[in-house]
Amino acid sequence: MKTTLKIMIAALMLAAFSPAQAQLLSNGKSAPAGAVVYSLPVTSITFCVDAVREDFIAGPYAEYAKKYMGAEARTSNEVSYYLKSIKLVPYLEADPSVRYSVNLKGKSSDSFMALCSQGLVVANDSYTGKAEVWRFPSLAGNDQFAGKDVDNNLSTATTTLYKTVKTSRGYEKVAVSQSQVVEKSAEKKAAETAATIFKLRAMRLAIVTGDTDATYSGEAMDAAIKELLRMEEEYMSLFYGTTQESIQTMNFDVVPKADRRDHKYVAFRLSESEGLVPASDLSGRPIVLDLELDDLVATPDNGKGGGIYYRVPRTATARVFDGATMLMQTRIPMYQFGETLTFPL
Repeated sequence: MKTTLKIMIAALMLAAFSPAQAQLLSNGKSAPAGAVVYSLPVTSITFCVDAVREDFIAGPYAEYAKKYMGAEARTSNEVSYYLKSIKLVPYLEADPSVRYSVNLKGKSSDSFMALCSQGLVVANDSYTGKAEVWRFPSLAGNDQFAGKDVDNNLSTATTTLYKTVKTSRGYEKVAVSQSQVVEKSAEKKAAETAATIFKLRAMRLAIVTGDTDATYSGEAMDAAIKELLRMEEEYMSLFYGTTQESIQTMNFDVVPKADRRDHKYVAFRLSESEGLVPASDLSGRPIVLDLELDDLVATPDNGKGGGIYYRVPRTATARVFDGATMLMQTRIPMYQFGETLTFPL
């Protein structure tokens, strides 16, 4: 009985003077009262991507471009996307699979809190503060050419009719002209527009060469030429169409996994019809993140000592590819690929 009592007293004394030791919490296990619960960090990567949507709207006189302007024009509307910019931003998150509890009663918490900058995420993890921005581009309308015709939409058509008239020689057909207002055909309006374009070019040449009744010089000549160019471009769009651009901005997150052998991840995809889409949408071509990890130098401790567990990150070279084209390259500290060490309190 006395031997048993001595063993219990020795065990209590050892527990009272033993250093703080972090305990791994299993799923569903609650932390003991008074303990501080913390997690180890993982690095997530956010892609902030801008894509440009180009809406080409064919001109209403596109089919007559070859006849009146001498060059073929695109006759159908088209939508296309291309990448404008990619920004890669690393963030720290708490590892949901690893949580530790430690009792700091009677111990200094200064050194414990200092570990936040070395790879320890405390219990009250703050939100990273990144904004979730989903901006969809505006759709271009087909009314871009309204009011650009050189003349009004109506024309006067003369029709010759015949009526039967009784004369001294009997009944005869007599021609009667009848005028009426009709809508101009597309080809007639195309011809008028082409004639106006060539007239504007002749006027511009006359101003530059000085072959005009008026005298242009300095700012007056510059303003006149710019206005003639603006008018010509406006009328040319009736044949060769117009292109509108809008920006699509989206964010995509990638959390690399330490247990994977191949560290290639589809970050997002670019669809020809929908623009920026998630990696799960197979309608677009993949934009791939390739991580090349630096060599890891093992530390003797390697997390087997007593104290507070924390992680030291492992640096990786991150490359982003669109097919065989490398879009960007940078270096990122990756915590999930690093070492778990201990810090004595």
